[in-house]
Amino acid sequence: MTSTDTRTQATDGLVFPPGFVFGAATAAYQIEGAVDVDGRGPSIWDVFSHTPGKTHLGHTGDVAVEHHARYREDVALMAGLGLSAYRFSTSWSRVLPEGAGRVEQRGLDFYSRLVDELLGGGVDPWLTLYHWDLPQALQETGGWTSRDTAARFADYAAVLHDALGDRVRHWSTLNEPMCSALLGHMAGQHAPGHTDAVEASRATHHLLLGHGLAARVLRERGVESLGLTLNFTPMTPATDSAADADAARRLDGQQNRMYLLPVVTGEYPADVVADLAAAGAPLPVEDGDLEVIAAPLDWLGVNFYFGSVVRATEEPTGKASAFIGGERVEEVPPSGPTTTMGWGVTPAAFTELLLRLRDTAPGLPLVVTENGSAWPDEVSADGAVHDPERTDYLLTHLAAVTDAIEQGADVRGYFAWSFLDNYEWARGYDQRFGIVHVDYDTQVRTPKDTALVYAEVLRRHR
Repeated sequence: MTSTDTRTQATDGLVFPPGFVFGAATAAYQIEGAVDVDGRGPSIWDVFSHTPGKTHLGHTGDVAVEHHARYREDVALMAGLGLSAYRFSTSWSRVLPEGAGRVEQRGLDFYSRLVDELLGGGVDPWLTLYHWDLPQALQETGGWTSRDTAARFADYAAVLHDALGDRVRHWSTLNEPMCSALLGHMAGQHAPGHTDAVEASRATHHLLLGHGLAARVLRERGVESLGLTLNFTPMTPATDSAADADAARRLDGQQNRMYLLPVVTGEYPADVVADLAAAGAPLPVEDGDLEVIAAPLDWLGVNFYFGSVVRATEEPTGKASAFIGGERVEEVPPSGPTTTMGWGVTPAAFTELLLRLRDTAPGLPLVVTENGSAWPDEVSADGAVHDPERTDYLLTHLAAVTDAIEQGADVRGYFAWSFLDNYEWARGYDQRFGIVHVDYDTQVRTPKDTALVYAEVLRRHR
């Protein structure tokens, strides 16, 4: 059997609705490099990654995978694989080096060239305004703990839309505000690297307020495809005990419901509000904020990687937690295969999540904006990258999407994470999520077997 026959056989049974969008995703700081080119200002990730001990082997995004210089080559690869869409983020500090005020036209020009290249290759641009790289100048005045940053984010949205709105149809405000708030301000694992419960609570609210203010600006400018991208980790209690059930409730509350419910219902979950108040970290909500946050969306971006099993512990774990007041809650090590990130492979949890969102936000279309896995890839002697674990992950999770669609989930698209191997934040260049392999020494791109299988899925769908 030829490799083509194998790929065709592997994609049998994956049937998606007409018009379903297939793409891949990236983020600016993870791929662009060129951090000191054309007037770009520093971001919190420039500062964090250059702080000793914060990232794997001191890796930074200074070079990343040189997408800023190689974007034409990358778009040609996307078009060659048949991707119908590309989800990317723009760098706030490349466009507004001080976070506000002066606009750097050279930064806007780069994104304008990228958008034109995508459209010329038949790839629809899906733009995310913020993927964790806050301008350092704004961090120095409080960052997301300051209410003013939410207003500055709306200004940034206006600048981007005025430059690109004539060609970009699909807009997302934030990517994974949970990670920005809790990993960045509570666990200290991401920029800005703080461990303060009050900061984390304030950042949570101001990120969501920034989303709402930016959504208002984009609507005023006529955007008709507007979304917000949230990450979800389904939490299952390890046992039937009341303690484990409460551990799952608290983690689900702070990491999932806290970001979803105010957007779709206009209210924070009452149990989480009470938990935060008890931990001395109340939300800084002002009159009218929740109405702004609940701005109507055209789609909800869903990022999913794995589900977790959690339990209560009698003793503090001693580990930095991405959970306010969560030092007595821990995740159970996953059973079965794990990725090089240490994450389990749980496609059934993906289906369950999509069905839960169907019920929690009825009438709101869903787009899978990230889904992928990291494995120890190498270029083989035949010049190819054989990554059977990632291929299996892709196909089982695509099947999980079709299962959810068959049960009434309105899923409109799927973006594989990531298009390219890249800078994996605090994990540096140690983790490879890409469907396209990048040799970090030469920057040579090689589509992995998974990319070829994904291309076959797209071909058969069309």
